Amino acid sequence: MPRTRSAVPSPDPSAPFERAGAPAGPVRLGPDAHAALRPARAAVSTGFWHGRRAANAHTSIPQGPDLLESAGNLHNLRLAAGTAAGEFQGAYPFVDTDVYKWLEAAAWQLAQEPTDDLSAHVERIIALVAEAQQPDGYLNTWFQLVKGGERYQDLRWGHELYCAGHLIQAAVAHHRATGRPELLDVARRFADHVDSVFGPPSSGRPIDGVDGHPEVETALVELYRETGERRYLDLAGYFVDRFGHGLLGGEAYCQDRVPLREATDVEGHAVRQLYLLAAATDLATETGDAELRAAAERLWRAMTSTKTHLTGGLGAHHDQEDFGDPFELPNERAYCETCAAIASVQWSWRMALLTGEARYSDLIERTLYNGFLAGVSLDGERWLYVNPLQVRDGHTDTGGDQSARRTRWFRCACCPPNVMRLLASLEHYLSSSDGQGLQIHQYVTGRYAADLDGTPVAVSAETDYPWHGAISLTVEETPLDRPWTLSLRIPQWCREYRVRCGTEVYDHTDAPVTDGWLRLERSWAPGDRVVLELGLEPRLTVADPRVDAVRGCVAVERGPLVYCLEEVDQPTGGLDDIVLDITRPLAVKPRPDLLGGVTTVVAAGHRRRLPDGDWWPYRPTSPDDDAPQHGEPVELTAIPYYAWANRQDGSMRVWLPTS
Repeated sequence: MPRTRSAVPSPDPSAPFERAGAPAGPVRLGPDAHAALRPARAAVSTGFWHGRRAANAHTSIPQGPDLLESAGNLHNLRLAAGTAAGEFQGAYPFVDTDVYKWLEAAAWQLAQEPTDDLSAHVERIIALVAEAQQPDGYLNTWFQLVKGGERYQDLRWGHELYCAGHLIQAAVAHHRATGRPELLDVARRFADHVDSVFGPPSSGRPIDGVDGHPEVETALVELYRETGERRYLDLAGYFVDRFGHGLLGGEAYCQDRVPLREATDVEGHAVRQLYLLAAATDLATETGDAELRAAAERLWRAMTSTKTHLTGGLGAHHDQEDFGDPFELPNERAYCETCAAIASVQWSWRMALLTGEARYSDLIERTLYNGFLAGVSLDGERWLYVNPLQVRDGHTDTGGDQSARRTRWFRCACCPPNVMRLLASLEHYLSSSDGQGLQIHQYVTGRYAADLDGTPVAVSAETDYPWHGAISLTVEETPLDRPWTLSLRIPQWCREYRVRCGTEVYDHTDAPVTDGWLRLERSWAPGDRVVLELGLEPRLTVADPRVDAVRGCVAVERGPLVYCLEEVDQPTGGLDDIVLDITRPLAVKPRPDLLGGVTTVVAAGHRRRLPDGDWWPYRPTSPDDDAPQHGEPVELTAIPYYAWANRQDGSMRVWLPTS
């Protein structure tokens, strides 16, 4: 992409931040974006996600400043600002990003529920960040303090541009949420500095290079969207296209083995891959680049069809945090980093907007309810960095970042503030508009609204989803002189559904669904109601037989939720010798007393233990191996996967053998 300065003037950073009626969320498309859909406005008032966001708002985010203080992140900024004495604290060169992600989360929270206390913390930390910035715009406490000001000498591991990206995203969020320019000014100075340093050899800039951890690219696109400054978009395009050309040693780990436009599979470090693909999708959206769009669609399909766990989790290897081979989807050694789940949601949302296809929001739903939400405890105080699908009986855990036990904070604390920022901005991933109507991607109790050619439409929703499948929608605002389309996503997992619209009733046999959408077009009036009923019968799921780790196993699902067994719920202890009896029906049991209120699934099974005296666990097959009565009968209680590891430590498993 050519590097040229646009003649489009940069808007005044202090100008009104809600320009052209665009929702002020993490993704706000430019006026000429080549997208099928645009983000619409939504609000969550009660229900499932309201509860999870309340824990985030009232526990997770408020404890952030104290945790950043105790971990040394704020101390490092004071050292860089020259207002404190001491040594750099932290094990990694990217600890500044913990501050920036917390600032982004706090900004989105201020947009919904401003408080004097949170505002004061945000203003204090922004002032500290500004003081630590160097006169030419550079800012990275590790290199300013530990490396003696040495810059861009270790692009593979230094994370300087990665840090810049998270600073930019925090600044854009703060500006959109509050209209204040202080942090945006800091971010623009850093972006301008980067723009003066990096570029192809023909540009005359001193460095032709990319960061070992993609992130700045998608941030620069959003900075372009916020300021109108075209050179930020061009800089993002330069970075995206320079990956895969050997500038980082040609390793898949840091996305340098093959140019993205030529790639046929996702590979390497999962979070790095997904952040790069989010940026490529942003660029395709803003520029209409058909080759980038085709690459993004190709790689998303490769990821979902061969490298995604049932929970939406991503990452097969603890070593290098990478994807692994196709169908290499282990259980107890699954990595499934929480940050990878977040990156998946961010990328899939951009793909949903670009293409208009519901499958991207299908994956968002699966990931949100399972692979993402498991990363934070129900009380909002403890975290999982990795999210395995099995913990064996007698598992011993030494703790640390890769622990299967929840932890208060991490040495590499990338995940907790990442969770905070996604939960705080969640309403921006729920609905969209295409100018002809409103699309509802995720079902919550609350309100969805959009502008259709300047005319407002709004729909309120009531639901107890995911525990119950009924979603009741009421039209609140609508033009009276023109029809428009209300589009409801029918989840990929749903086999039976019914919709009542006025006196008309449709079901899965006669309600047409295209690209995952049930589209209801008509002239609406205030008070019109639509009730969508999604079948939530529990189901048993099997994997492609090429997933060796779970061959001969099934998983329990209900609606968007993946279920698991925890040792604490089983009457006779451990889980490793349990076999599920698939000939017996599954039963649903609401448990308002359990884990904040969940619906459990009860199943029948049996235990198969090595006979007393046997010392060898292998034997010839026998005719009764598949007999359901073989072994001690047990009743099994399955809980939603997101709620595991919130009680006592013990074993857990998602996939259950059937023979």
